[in-house]
Amino acid sequence: MKTKIILYGATRCHKSQYYKSYLDSLNLDYEFLDVELNEAHAEALRSLYENRKLNFPTIIIGKKKLQNPSEKDLKKWIEKLI
Repeated sequence: MKTKIILYGATRCHKSQYYKSYLDSLNLDYEFLDVELNEAHAEALRSLYENRKLNFPTIIIGKKKLQNPSEKDLKKWIEKLI
């Protein structure tokens, strides 16, 4: 089974765009969920955090949650889980 990658972010957010570009550069399939344009996506992101805040960008790789990771950390988890 293929590990699923989800990027919670916002189109206007430069960090969200950075992660999209990074994942694209690795030719990885991922789902981008805009938390500003879709309340269901926002609620899904809030449910991941005890404080219920919209902590974006957040990347989910399988069951691993990464909030605004460094490129080094993101690369490490991609290599480990994908």
